[in-house]
Amino acid sequence: MMKAIIIDDEKFCREDLFEKINIFFPSEITVIGQADSVKTAVPLIKNLKPDLLLLDINLEDGNGFDVIANCNNKNFDVIFITGYDQHALKAIKVGALDYVLKPIDDDEFKIAINKALKSSNKNEELDKHLEVSREYFNGTEKKRIILKTLETVYAVFEDDILYCKSEGNYTTYYTINGERILISKPLKNAEDILTEANFVRCHQSYIVNKKHVVKYHNSGVLIINHEIKIPVSSRRKDYSLTRIFG
Repeated sequence: MMKAIIIDDEKFCREDLFEKINIFFPSEITVIGQADSVKTAVPLIKNLKPDLLLLDINLEDGNGFDVIANCNNKNFDVIFITGYDQHALKAIKVGALDYVLKPIDDDEFKIAINKALKSSNKNEELDKHLEVSREYFNGTEKKRIILKTLETVYAVFEDDILYCKSEGNYTTYYTINGERILISKPLKNAEDILTEANFVRCHQSYIVNKKHVVKYHNSGVLIINHEIKIPVSSRRKDYSLTRIFG
């Protein structure tokens, strides 16, 4: 049976999560502890060694990332619990972490828990995921995003991304060092996780890093890194040129 700890500074939220686990997963998960702050959560995790954390982002004395940063052994899965805090949500997304929104929908909760239950081993890359999310949450200047392929987890600096290209439900990220990272997410996901001020969707199939754009040609293409040609759609031309050169 999976052992879980609930960490939330609101008592009614802890009670709601506890009740949902007992209703939907009585034979799969047992709640072994609850905490309402960073101060109480860290020793509880160290002593009880849970398999799963249901972890609120905003706590009374810090945040969920602080909790994990203070845990030496991270042999557990994490599902973040958060309200509609756009900054927190983006931090979770850039780190490719699992989350459930408050107020908690039963179906979304069950999907997140089932994903954790099906995990054959704890996330060996959890440190990397959490570090990237924590950097974004704390406003680190040079931002990174997590990109996961079938075989590899990449922590990529946004500044190193030249452009993204859609290939149906897949997106390829092209970097300045020549890497092509293909992930099984649509281009909309790239829009969600990349910094809006630096990246422009100039075409249905392309997002460009405006820091690497050197010029626009009247034939309808942007020149990136002095040689790469990226098409600009006619309906996005004015918007794109204003965003890049304006």
